[in-house]
Amino acid sequence: MDDLHDKVAVVTGAGSGIGRALAQRFAFEGMRLAVADVEADALDETVALLLDAGAQVLARPTDVTDAADVAELAADVYDRFGAAHVLCNNAGVFAGGLLWELDDATVDWVLDVNVRGILHGVRAFVPRMLAGGEPGHVVNTASSAGIFGSPYTGPYTVSKFAAVGMSEVLAWDLSISGAPIGVSVLCPGAVATRIGFSDRNRPAEVEADKACANDDPTPRPVPAAVPPPSSPGRCATRPPRASDRRWWRTMWSTPSAPTGSWSSRATATPRRCGPHRRPARRGAPAADRLHLTA
Repeated sequence: MDDLHDKVAVVTGAGSGIGRALAQRFAFEGMRLAVADVEADALDETVALLLDAGAQVLARPTDVTDAADVAELAADVYDRFGAAHVLCNNAGVFAGGLLWELDDATVDWVLDVNVRGILHGVRAFVPRMLAGGEPGHVVNTASSAGIFGSPYTGPYTVSKFAAVGMSEVLAWDLSISGAPIGVSVLCPGAVATRIGFSDRNRPAEVEADKACANDDPTPRPVPAAVPPPSSPGRCATRPPRASDRRWWRTMWSTPSAPTGSWSSRATATPRRCGPHRRPARRGAPAADRLHLTA
């Protein structure tokens, strides 16, 4: 898609962070916007910014974990604009803690938002985009955590690996179907967003152990270094660096603070992630990865 003017972009998780930035950029490109977020007040703030920029905007509070809610979002978009050309499945949450201490409710919540939220967006919009027959693009927000694992990020890392895999599968499915729809997966490093305070959107019914919640004010123990696993498995890990202590202290003392150190350097060069880490076969429609840093 070379010309975005007057096309329609849909962005979930548009109330703040990367989602808001995507929506603002699309408005700058002259696109019509459909923005969604589970936080109504934050969504209203985004809408005000987009209207000030002169964009046509449809806003709808949406819970991406609810397939019916996302389907209603799609219906509203097509009723208002008649099309969707760019779909950004961006909504996401974070919960940290030691993998063996995390309760089922917390794990399920993270997977519901970060994995099923993408799946619900694909199911609600892609069939309509295919029926429209116009060129389009799907952008799924993953993370550098979808490329390599790190401590205290269990469910988040699992969900982001799933997001990368789902994007690659979607790219293949659309390619073999002859569809004019591309797929990208966004894998940023540390970015100054509010994902460190995801508990603000934790459903009341999710009774989580606050000792494992990422807004827990109790400082986390900082390891002397991040030790390599006893069995590296299919994805090798890097040796620990002296900067690890500073990075983890920053991440767990002030979860929303932008960080740099090894996270930015590790994502500076695109890396393929797939079974056995093989390079892509010639002509493979593997999803693009956009590696951003703070």
